[in-house]
Amino acid sequence: MTTFDDREQGFERKFALDQEQEFKVIARRNRLLGEWAAGLMGLSTPGEYARAVVKADFEQPGDEDVLRKVFEDLKGSGVAVTESEVRRKMDELLAVSRGQIAAGE
Repeated sequence: MTTFDDREQGFERKFALDQEQEFKVIARRNRLLGEWAAGLMGLSTPGEYARAVVKADFEQPGDEDVLRKVFEDLKGSGVAVTESEVRRKMDELLAVSRGQIAAGE
């Protein structure tokens, strides 16, 4: 193998690891968001709702499916929250999730 091949394989491994890390961060953020929303709605099974939020992320690429699910569920439960507040909470929890994953939690 040449040095170029070694470098290419190294970049490919790093890319794969970065993608795996990002998947974990987003999944953790969605779980935390689900737990937060479940608390606002007064659900007795926050873990079950959090899993439903994580699953919602697989419907479409991007965060809009998660945002839509959580916002509609909160609104349907009578919780006075705006879409921008849910979006801000998603951003806040993304930072928390990144910190937790980086710390190995």
